[in-house]
Amino acid sequence: MNTVLRIAGVTKRFGAAAAVDGVTLDVRENEFLALLGASGCGKTTLLRIMAGLEQPDAGQVFIDGKDVTATPPYARPVNMMFQSYALFPHMTVAANIAFGLKQDGLQGDALAARVKEALGAVELDGLGERKPHQLSGGQRQRVALARCIAKRPRVLLLDEPMAALDKHLRERTQMELKALRARLGITFIVVTHDQDEAMAMADRVAVMEAGRVLQIDTPLALYERPANARVARFFGNINLWTSSSKTMALRPERIRISHAPLTDGVSGTIENVVYLGTATTCFVKTAAGQTLRVSVPHAEGAQAFNQGDAVHLSWPASAVMELPE
Repeated sequence: MNTVLRIAGVTKRFGAAAAVDGVTLDVRENEFLALLGASGCGKTTLLRIMAGLEQPDAGQVFIDGKDVTATPPYARPVNMMFQSYALFPHMTVAANIAFGLKQDGLQGDALAARVKEALGAVELDGLGERKPHQLSGGQRQRVALARCIAKRPRVLLLDEPMAALDKHLRERTQMELKALRARLGITFIVVTHDQDEAMAMADRVAVMEAGRVLQIDTPLALYERPANARVARFFGNINLWTSSSKTMALRPERIRISHAPLTDGVSGTIENVVYLGTATTCFVKTAAGQTLRVSVPHAEGAQAFNQGDAVHLSWPASAVMELPE
């Protein structure tokens, strides 16, 4: 698959601190890539470097093989959608979408057709004459998205696009963005701190910490085969403990819990029970003093386990991963 955008050895410092520290990253044609990490990990700075809004102190940015490191934002085949949406409040929806196109010299019937196409792509047909304040939060987000895709960029950059949406709308918008990317054939790069959001939308996820990419892979590979304990801690819930100076990892859903003794199991007491809708999480303190998180689907009788119960745990040996720190 062709590489549409390449980050090569990019570093960006603010004072003595490196916000981005020697990152090399290839983004593929038509893929949905998520930059995932906690606040301050450097993901938004990296996105702004891709957009040309920040200049790296070292390294290069390539788009379709061309070095665009010194190219200003308006001259790059890239568009960026900000958290705030940055819509012009005095303009109609159609005028907001048309603004950048007019700056590029598009006018007349061609301009009207492009605006109509963008409105249709985000399912806002018939709302072109409304002002932003007359729209819901989700609709304003779609206007911002339409304004970006109307210019038909090679790469669309999205900075925490769902941050202002409620849970239900956020989940629906995730699916809409994924479907839209497939229809348009545009490469999407999204910044998020939400692992569930990254898993739901992205073809690949780059997990970042302290300005570096710890691992980039598919959501499945990151969950099942994290490169180290730091990725494992951030990507999904996991139990970690040290054995013979080695870090061991075990996903909560791989643990079997029972009131009856289990072969090759360990005994313990339930310290806490957390109801999560589709499953219940039991926090079990073992006889060795270790607290393990256990995920119990309701189909397996999660309601039978209560705080204070004596229980037994077991898991297949293959479920335990040995990870570097």
